[in-house]
Amino acid sequence: MPVWADSRKIVGGLAGAAMLVACSTGTPAGPPSAGSPSSAPPGTSSAPTAAGLTEVTVAVPDGMGEAPFDEPRRALVPAGWSLEVWARTSKPRLAVWAPDGAMLVSVPSAGQVLSMRAGRSEVLLDGLNQPHGLTFTGDSLYIAESDRVDVYAYRDGAATDRRTVADGLPDARSPELRGAYSHALKSVAVGPDGDVYFSIGSTGNISEEDRTATPPRATIMRVPAGGGQMEPFATGVRNGTGLAIAPDGAVWTAVNNRDNVADPSTGAVDPAYVDDHPPESVARLTPGRELGWPYCNPDGGPADLELIRDVQTNPDGQAMDCAALPVVEQSLGAHSAPLGMSFTDGRLPAPYTSGALIGVHGSWNRQNPQEPEVSFFSWRDGVLGDQQTLVGGFQAPDGSRWGRPVAAVTGPDGAVYVTDDYADAVYRLAPPG
Repeated sequence: MPVWADSRKIVGGLAGAAMLVACSTGTPAGPPSAGSPSSAPPGTSSAPTAAGLTEVTVAVPDGMGEAPFDEPRRALVPAGWSLEVWARTSKPRLAVWAPDGAMLVSVPSAGQVLSMRAGRSEVLLDGLNQPHGLTFTGDSLYIAESDRVDVYAYRDGAATDRRTVADGLPDARSPELRGAYSHALKSVAVGPDGDVYFSIGSTGNISEEDRTATPPRATIMRVPAGGGQMEPFATGVRNGTGLAIAPDGAVWTAVNNRDNVADPSTGAVDPAYVDDHPPESVARLTPGRELGWPYCNPDGGPADLELIRDVQTNPDGQAMDCAALPVVEQSLGAHSAPLGMSFTDGRLPAPYTSGALIGVHGSWNRQNPQEPEVSFFSWRDGVLGDQQTLVGGFQAPDGSRWGRPVAAVTGPDGAVYVTDDYADAVYRLAPPG
């Protein structure tokens, strides 16, 4: 049985009828749809775009040309930078660099964690339950599976001596969920004090019973460095898949917010309103932080977003006082589906030296599809700037896509490595020189 401390603030009120349960972070079935082919030869580039990026052809080494790279693919990158396919593997998700220079990549669909070096991969761990989040502190490797968080001793390219940090976490096999869990994948981060943080996503879109579950879902949980009880660190976090420690030691999360929200002015679910509401949250977490789901939604932006009442789940404002909640620090466009989050560590050239990288999966249900990309948020004095595109071009004008980034992490060589679970690829984004 799980051990946890109940530090929840119980809120009253019952919401209206359940809406469509949807997951904005899933991987579509079937092969990637083709984007617009390019006739430009590899290595050439066009003039810079209006966003200050340049279109380049993605370099594909011999032996890595399976679809979608069986035809030239074009991407948008900073001027002078290059993008190449570094490795091919089925459905790679989150990534972390090991102390010995290997890049570890989680593959939840296969129950594996892979070790990659120079594009070659081998299985580090197998037989896990949907492993997703990965992080290191020293030579200790933390892995978040769907039902537990474990720590391993990492030595000589092997992960051994497993110790469980948190157990009994909910996933689709939990009896009370009866096989229905839209956000079972979990992320993990370790603070400078050694405390372990991990996400527990919501069961569905507005499954408010998550707030009173044991352990509570739609949370970022914390386990003390010395072990003991897990407890909620932040609540009302629909699906905080993006989870990272900032340079100042603060915990940040990038959140997939809810779908099919009603227009507050009419009470109707209008696709024109749904397309742009609510924005996805990028928030700095503090003990007891409340992000409002499913009773309050961020509104406005891109920075300092107020939280407004959800007229479907909080029609009279009795379930939660949204106006009393602190503003959300940053945001992405509605239904962007932010996934992996990491901070740059000084290895990238200006203006990307200090900031946050977020893999943006792109929308699944927006009328005008939100584009997949790698986003960059500059960091200065504890504040994140507005979203910028670091890598784009994965979506054609007709909405078809050839790739969907999941995570981006800075490598020891000063390049950015990007996982893509749609194109089954890992990319290397390299600055000039």
